[in-house]
Amino acid sequence: MTDPSLPYDPADALRRAILLATPGLSRFDPLPRLVAYDDFSNGYCGWSQLVGNYEDTLDTMLPGYAQHSSPMLSTLSHWDAGSHGAMSGSYALKIASQPKRGAQNVTIKRLTFRKPTPIRFEAYVTYKPEASALKLGDEDLRSFGFLFDLQHEHTHPSPERVMPHFRFLNAHGGKRRECWQFKQGSTAFVEIGDENKTRSHYHLADEDWQDLPGGSQTLCYNEIPTKVNWTYLRFDFDVVSMRPTGFQCNDRVFDVSDVDSIRMPAMHNLWNMLNFAFFVETDTDKRAFLYVDSVCISGGL
Repeated sequence: MTDPSLPYDPADALRRAILLATPGLSRFDPLPRLVAYDDFSNGYCGWSQLVGNYEDTLDTMLPGYAQHSSPMLSTLSHWDAGSHGAMSGSYALKIASQPKRGAQNVTIKRLTFRKPTPIRFEAYVTYKPEASALKLGDEDLRSFGFLFDLQHEHTHPSPERVMPHFRFLNAHGGKRRECWQFKQGSTAFVEIGDENKTRSHYHLADEDWQDLPGGSQTLCYNEIPTKVNWTYLRFDFDVVSMRPTGFQCNDRVFDVSDVDSIRMPAMHNLWNMLNFAFFVETDTDKRAFLYVDSVCISGGL
């Protein structure tokens, strides 16, 4: 919404009018430059499987990555009433774990930036375990979340690779948690192959997650295993300072001013990296699903 205390800007007013007149975009609050608007009724939109690093043979891939599979386009079909469909349109992006407690899956969109600016990441998502039993299963899904994988430009005086991670911890060990967490630590890097060119680390391991202060939240989780409701997410990050500046889930706005990210020295081939990812994890021997209706990525001019 326009701030009445600011001077009238015709260009900004026109931009807002166009956004409001575009049904898909009008549900988001983007920054001035649209980087990507992904409506999965139009296809995969560049989101793909997070494949782990390997050299010479796929057997060198770390086990955490070896479990990943490709995302799917889904109509949210289920056994009792056919297809749910997406929030709008027919298809959502579906990320599915394997049916093994602690299994994870990740989908990623790989970009680069032209110049460092503030960025805003918005999405509508919903989550459920596989409806393989006639009960709610509200403790079967462990977590879902998102992460960025960023690296400074080559000319930066002190370049780093920076990876903000956030997850909604729904349940752990069969106990409801219902809180947001972030991550600042990661597993150690492992050399892949014999040529000293490839390294890997599984940064989504279950260790090192910390509760976000004030991060408890009860999300809508409908009364039978096949019903879903869509949830709004917004995460703001400043690529100049490499710090988070805002986080919102539905009506809740969380303070992230004291939150840091996984940090490491810049890597020689990842300059200007601007990657985004979603992930899901199961807490039982049952598949867990994260569905993404649409994503809007925007930035400063």
